[in-house]
Amino acid sequence: MNTELLSVIIILLVCWLLLVLLDLAVAALLTWLLHLTFRRCFLWGLLSLLLPPLLLSYGIFIEPNISQVRHVEITFPTLPAAFDGYQIVQLSDIHSRSFQRRHRALQRCIDKVNALNPDLIAFTGDIVTLHSSELDDTRPLLSQLHATDGVVAVVGNHDYCTYGHEPNGLNNVVHIERDMGWQVLLNSHIMLHRGAESIAIAGVENISTSPHFPSTGKLPQALAGTQGTFVVLLSHDPTHWDLEVVGSDIPLTLSGHTHAAQTSLLGWTPARYWYRQYRGLYQKYHQYLYINQGLGETIFPARIGAPPEITLITLRKG
Repeated sequence: MNTELLSVIIILLVCWLLLVLLDLAVAALLTWLLHLTFRRCFLWGLLSLLLPPLLLSYGIFIEPNISQVRHVEITFPTLPAAFDGYQIVQLSDIHSRSFQRRHRALQRCIDKVNALNPDLIAFTGDIVTLHSSELDDTRPLLSQLHATDGVVAVVGNHDYCTYGHEPNGLNNVVHIERDMGWQVLLNSHIMLHRGAESIAIAGVENISTSPHFPSTGKLPQALAGTQGTFVVLLSHDPTHWDLEVVGSDIPLTLSGHTHAAQTSLLGWTPARYWYRQYRGLYQKYHQYLYINQGLGETIFPARIGAPPEITLITLRKG
């Protein structure tokens, strides 16, 4: 059990004990005011207090290990006909630290991706949480990912390794990803061809509206030479979409970063108060943004109603 998980469990146990004391006080008050039996009031209160620990236990030990494949089909009038039906698997926010003791869960994700036989795998950043050494554990597994046109990736705010105080962290992360055979797009693009037609996959370094996250991305540099070409943009932080992408001629942007706050209850997630776009598909005029809610975890090691996501995006011409 890692120290983060142990700390969370200890804090929750202390909070639960405080709630039990509160239950005792409330039961005594109801007994005095409503003339109900103390035992009945206390037991009903105790039953309600069991629900949060049970829900959290599910979020810590079960849901993070159950990845889901989401199928998304988007139609574009400007898509070259040769790419009609082109399939991209989007992965995001692996946070390798999350899988240091959950290799089987990560292996199941990789097997699901490979079974989809995608044309391209696009990773939208945050392969680590604190330090590039996290990849020592996950690298052998992630190296198994394969697609017809390979794996492309961009970097997220955690990949700079500033939280782990690793001065050369970003270079180390990029070196490892490239050593795995991934094409890392640092304000650059690649061209994919089908016969005489082509599309561009462009990627920027992290760009964010938040001063707490690094913003070293250069969109014009990434797009140089793609004029007149259908472009799929990989940009880790979805705030970049409204900041610079909307109003351009980029049809599709893929992002991650938000994790949907790793919590969603009956469709509600606190991420909606932090981000204008926080998960799933968004459209403005002729442009689309898709936000993947990630595979790993940060801040707290749990997912409740926001399971690890593998997105299969099918491009259609229409």
